[in-house]
Amino acid sequence: MSVVFQEGVLSDIARVTMGQSPKKEFVSSTQEGLPLLNGPTEFGSSHPTPVQWSTSFSKTAEPGDILFCVRGSTTGRMNWADQQYAIGRGIASISAINPQERHFVRAAIDLVLPELLAAATGSTFPNVSRLQLSELPVALPSAAVRTEISGLLGALDDKIESNLRVRNLCRDLGGNLVADTVRSAPSTQLEHYTASISRGVTPQYYKDEDASPVLVLNQKCIRDGWVTPELARLMTPRAREKSQAIARLDDLLVNSTGQGTLGRLARWDSDDPIYVDSHVTVVKADPRRIYPVLMPYLVFPLQDEIEHMATGSTGQTELSPSRLAQLNVPLLSLEEQRPLSARLVALEAQAHYCQVQSLKLTELRDALLPELMSGRMRVDEAGCLVSEALDEEVADV
Repeated sequence: MSVVFQEGVLSDIARVTMGQSPKKEFVSSTQEGLPLLNGPTEFGSSHPTPVQWSTSFSKTAEPGDILFCVRGSTTGRMNWADQQYAIGRGIASISAINPQERHFVRAAIDLVLPELLAAATGSTFPNVSRLQLSELPVALPSAAVRTEISGLLGALDDKIESNLRVRNLCRDLGGNLVADTVRSAPSTQLEHYTASISRGVTPQYYKDEDASPVLVLNQKCIRDGWVTPELARLMTPRAREKSQAIARLDDLLVNSTGQGTLGRLARWDSDDPIYVDSHVTVVKADPRRIYPVLMPYLVFPLQDEIEHMATGSTGQTELSPSRLAQLNVPLLSLEEQRPLSARLVALEAQAHYCQVQSLKLTELRDALLPELMSGRMRVDEAGCLVSEALDEEVADV
């Protein structure tokens, strides 16, 4: 039996609350009051990590709400609220009228997001209004079907989030192992461990040339110790290879340009090599002095120190490879490193597996979303695909 859809708008199934920034005197980093979100800086893969708090605020997001960026170049980015937040003017809170439909609401936004962004980016400074969000067109099946669709998409989202939590736990466990090992270790400069420290290439971005394009990572790809290759861009292949600018397994990647971005770190965790652009520094380990998997772990805790090594004026800060080479890191012998690196390899392998599984489930979710939201696929058919995917993942563990 086919599902009947009716034309509607987002306000039929959700409430939109636009944020309002508190006065500066009520904002601090002392964790007093409610955690404050002003924009996507605090956004994670699913939930935010707040860095500011406010003791006086007028607009809030509640647990389970969708957090939607409404201003600037990051307009359209979304996270889930995992607790109550004070929200500033860069954020809107979107709350499902029926909490059981919250994943349906998110899917409805995802489906029309490209059109919304096209309208928002037509101005000098992208900006989405409450009216634009409230009047987003939505195809609405019955409430019962909306709940079923929400449940299916929620099951996928929950498993994706669970995988990412395990991935982050693996990294945290590795960090704790390293911290315990280096607690009383002497220090040396980073260059002691490295085969090369080099900026990436200046890409010629791909524009439908005859040659097949290649991927190039940029600073947006690097956050919280991880790389998001989906944000990489396409460039025209180089006439001459620059091997030092190609990230390979266990290489450390360091964002090296711009206040607020400079200093972000990641480990390249794939066997597939990839170019990075000139705003990113590639640090390659010398295996005669360090097990490559260990080097990123020695540097991860030092992001604040790296930020302070930058030179240049505000907004134009740069980190040169020569200055990065002078970073003080713990000194360990190969004998001390050996048992530690073996455990790190196992943890990173598990983290990589979780990431791969999350990407597969995300692809399934993205494929099902337009089919379910248009009625081209029945909920029970999609349910079989979701069950098979989740059962297959359990069997692989």
